[in-house]
Amino acid sequence: MNRRRFVQSVAALLIQREANEKPTPYKDVTTYNNFYEFGIDKDAPARNAKNFRTQPWLVSVEGLVKRPQSYALPDLIKGLTIEDRVYRMRCVEGWSMVIPWQGLQLSALINRLEPTPQAKYIEFQTLYDPDQLPEQRRAILQWPYVEGLRMDEAMNPLAILAVGLYGKPALPNQNGAPIRLVTPWKYGFKGIKSIAKIRFVEKQPVTAWMKAAPNEYGFFANVNPAVDHPRWSQATERRIGEFFKRKTLPFNGYADQVATMYAGMDLKKNF
Repeated sequence: MNRRRFVQSVAALLIQREANEKPTPYKDVTTYNNFYEFGIDKDAPARNAKNFRTQPWLVSVEGLVKRPQSYALPDLIKGLTIEDRVYRMRCVEGWSMVIPWQGLQLSALINRLEPTPQAKYIEFQTLYDPDQLPEQRRAILQWPYVEGLRMDEAMNPLAILAVGLYGKPALPNQNGAPIRLVTPWKYGFKGIKSIAKIRFVEKQPVTAWMKAAPNEYGFFANVNPAVDHPRWSQATERRIGEFFKRKTLPFNGYADQVATMYAGMDLKKNF
């Protein structure tokens, strides 16, 4: 009960903290997307994901875990609390949004699945289905899309699995339906969409963008205005819907909740 009250208080604090930042309009949130499986242009996912089938949906749980099996999504999240979370989202390309999500705390699901002590990381994979995800027929990235977190990151109260958006209990297809990762202190490409596999592993996963460009995309991908991407400055950002740029905050403004996880690390090397 004490833990539940703590989680609820954190969520309330976050909602209050973001209240002075106007949420990005729903139209922009749902038509300005990076979801390369449906196209590389920002408006392509909204156009091309209309017929994407998200029901029924299976999530395979594998690796160093006491409950490995394939779960129907409703069974996987049954009984877990769905909360409203308003989070900033910062893309490595230099733009940002404020998004009202609905989701469940990732740590609650991890506790339910009971990873073994040897599990140091959690790896996520997007659905691999070239018939439905047409860009998987092209070598834009090595498919399926893979992302991962260190276990302490995954257990941080800010990390959620989003299943809804803007008060709506289901995600639009182009935003990662039916379930996606949200880690607001990290760049947006960490937010893997349409999760079909969760693996608990001992070694750090090699993510899709690390395979594609390891000098540009590190595993941690914490928002850091002091470390530029080779193609985009990270010092400032363009909030969608605003004319002037604003300064980017370390850890996207969530340093109080997450910075201790990286104490002693060189965040220029561990980017």
